[in-house]
This record gives sequence, structure tokens and C-alpha cells, in this order.
Amino acid sequence: MKFGENLKKLRKSKKLSQESLAEKIGVSRQSVSKWECGDTYPEMDNILLLCNIFHCKINELVHEELTDIDNLDKEVKSNIVKFKKEKQKQMRGLSKTLYIISRFAKIISIIGLVCTIITMIIIPFFSSNIKVTEIGKIEIFNEKIEYKREDDRLIIKYKDHEEIINDYKNLVSLNKLINSLENNSIIKIVGFVETIFVFLVITLVFFYLAMTHLEKLFINIYQNETPFTLENVNHIKKTAIFMIIMTILPNISGVIMEYLINENLGIGFELLDLIYILFLFSMAYIFEYGYEIQLDSKGKMYDDEK
Repeated sequence: MKFGENLKKLRKSKKLSQESLAEKIGVSRQSVSKWECGDTYPEMDNILLLCNIFHCKINELVHEELTDIDNLDKEVKSNIVKFKKEKQKQMRGLSKTLYIISRFAKIISIIGLVCTIITMIIIPFFSSNIKVTEIGKIEIFNEKIEYKREDDRLIIKYKDHEEIINDYKNLVSLNKLINSLENNSIIKIVGFVETIFVFLVITLVFFYLAMTHLEKLFINIYQNETPFTLENVNHIKKTAIFMIIMTILPNISGVIMEYLINENLGIGFELLDLIYILFLFSMAYIFEYGYEIQLDSKGKMYDDEK
């Protein structure tokens, strides 16, 4: 089926006269008539307008398999090819950029995982050398430090040196730390801190897995594949699941921290987290739906030409 026949069929399916279609495009009725008869072809801008009116793709309007593209005049043919290549270039660039970002994020997660595990090993050794001998006195590696808390400042004495902390942010943080040391045993503190780090390790592992699937997804899209494949659907679903877990875990570790310092930090599961989770699941099912409706499609996202 050639362009003119396609145009005529689409026009009649919309119950449009040649005059009505011509008015929508801004051309004469005679121009539409010549297009349908195959005497002339519209310019690229008008082809895009026709696609917009009939909610179809260029290849659906020109020809089902584009086998008659050589019958188009040179200007229309070059514009179609240019239009397609520009879209391909944009998608290739975007997918490659996201692939690189995902790959870089994997490296960062591995570095973070190693640093976290090393910190977990060091914490028990370091903490065993910290103790509150009495209120106002702390020993760190057998070095005695005295502190005195006042309403708007904290006075710390170490050997012959005295330092006054009155900056609000530092004052609040140090007071919370001192409260934890005064009200909890070192073993209990280490236990809670190590638990928080365990959650952090698990979060980093799931982050690594999520980035692995994103990396595979975007390299698949870059390498001439349609996004809507069963493999990509699985990558999207697994990424969604891992990122949902990553959303929940910090809240659990935050609750542990609140219990440790005996203070409400305002940590909890918020509406934004729910929206985030719904968005991720929606993306997975959109890709799955796209895969199902094109099971019989043999089309590729890009031409074979690099």
C-alpha cells in the first residue's frame, strides 16, 4: 500500500473530507487530492502534521514496511531519514550516558562498601578504649578529658588546653554524643552502631545490584534493541525492587539511632517514599506492557548503520 492509499484510508477512517483535512493542515483541497492520487508528495512538515492528526507513525503513513520510500521525492526522503537518525542519535546518547553513570555508581558503591566494612572492624577496637569514668570525665586511650556542660556552651579540658564549644550545631552534636556515653554502656553503643553499619552494608549491596541492572538495561537499549524486551522488563523490575528496599532500610537504621540517643529525629516512612515506590513499580509495568503489545514486532530501535 502506497502513501496516497494510506492517506485516503486514514482520512476516511476519521470521517474527514478532503476539504476538512486540507483546512487542518493549511493547504488547498487540490493538494490533498494530488497526494492521495500519488501525483505529488507533501513536504516533511506536512507529513508530521498528518501523523499528528491521524495519531500514526511516519512509516505507517508512508508504507507499512517502508519499501516504497525510494518512490518519494528526494527532499521528503532525506527529511524522513534525517528525522529518524536524529531520534536515534538522541536515544543512543541518552542511553549511553545513563549506562556510564550506572557503571560509575557501581564503582562508588564498591568503594563505599569496602570503607564501611573497614570501619565496622575498627569501631570495636576504638570503642573499647573509650569510657566515661564519672560524670564530667572521659578516658580515650588512657588520656583523660574533662567536660563541663552549660546552657549555651560546652567546656572541654584536655591536658593544659581548654576549648569552649558554643557553635549551636557542634554543641548539639557533642551533647548528644556525651548523653549516649553517659546513659549507655560501651558494649551497647557498639552493638547499636554495628547494627546501623550492617544496614548500611546491606543498602550498599542492593544499590550495587540496582546499578548493575540499570547498566545492563541501558547498554541493551544502546545496542540496537527496542526497550520493550523481556530481558529489559526483568532489569526494570529488579531495579525497582532493590531501590524500594534501599528506601526502607535507612528508616530502620534511623529508628535504631533514635533509640540509641533517646531522641526523636523525625525519621519515618513518608508519603514521598510511597510515591517513589509506586513510580518505580509503574515503570516496571509500563515496560512489561510495552513488551506484551509488541511481541510480534520484528522492528529494531535503530538502523543497522552505526
